[in-house]
Amino acid sequence: MRNPVGGHVPVAGGLATTGLGYARELGAEAVQVFVANPRGWATPVGNPAQDERFRAECEAESISAWVHAPYLINFGSHTEATAEKSVESMRHSLRRGREIGAKGVVVHTGSATGGRPRAVALAQVRERLLPLFDELTHEDDPYLLLESTAGQGFSLCSRAEDFGPYFDALDRHPKLGVCLDTCHIFAAGHDLTGPDGATRTLDELVATVGEGRLKLIHANDSQDVVGARKDRHANIGVGHIGEDGFRNLLRHPATEGVPLVIETPGGKDGHLADVELLKKLRSAVSR
Repeated sequence: MRNPVGGHVPVAGGLATTGLGYARELGAEAVQVFVANPRGWATPVGNPAQDERFRAECEAESISAWVHAPYLINFGSHTEATAEKSVESMRHSLRRGREIGAKGVVVHTGSATGGRPRAVALAQVRERLLPLFDELTHEDDPYLLLESTAGQGFSLCSRAEDFGPYFDALDRHPKLGVCLDTCHIFAAGHDLTGPDGATRTLDELVATVGEGRLKLIHANDSQDVVGARKDRHANIGVGHIGEDGFRNLLRHPATEGVPLVIETPGGKDGHLADVELLKKLRSAVSR
């Protein structure tokens, strides 16, 4: 499939029962889930029966699964407790990802806190995060996918070129990849509109991280103008990126085969409309 389309799904009540139930209502071909409270440090063990059902049903229905790690993770934090908890939370997300058959685990790239230079924070990212790659010893271990931010505060990675130092800090490990959030990259200053906006952005990303590193796209329109540094998602085609921006994104060779997962507002009705529109744009590009 050129680009499986799906969404982030709720899982209260069970990964398979609730999560895949919602995915089927959307007609989703890809799903993203939390395996822990996204705003906490708890590392729950999960439900083996739900895990097995989720994994088996995703495989049977050719649904690709992805995990989003908790938002609190920040390997660049100057606070020792936060850095230590970030390691444990990330380790948990990677382990749970493998248990449910996820292809990748998405984590935000974090920020340099405490007034420290970016280079110091990136050195700490290397110290804390690189050892986790050594623990990925199973054939079905997920990729660790870096998601850049909208450029707020002292972000370690918001623009395409920022992925370079981050990848270098992690020795460009073969299990390292990128999750491109369209709202974030637009907010950080990459204009995805116009006939060559998406092309320029993706060309720069590929030149920075290499071919084949883009594994997942968070397809979100933006409520704010390009460069606003505000992370406010909008429904597809309703925001400042617009339908053409997503259509051109889908035309780029770097996105071939890469799933699109929405994280948009509007509840189920909004999600249904977004999935339907992205599938329509995909069909137009495929012709």
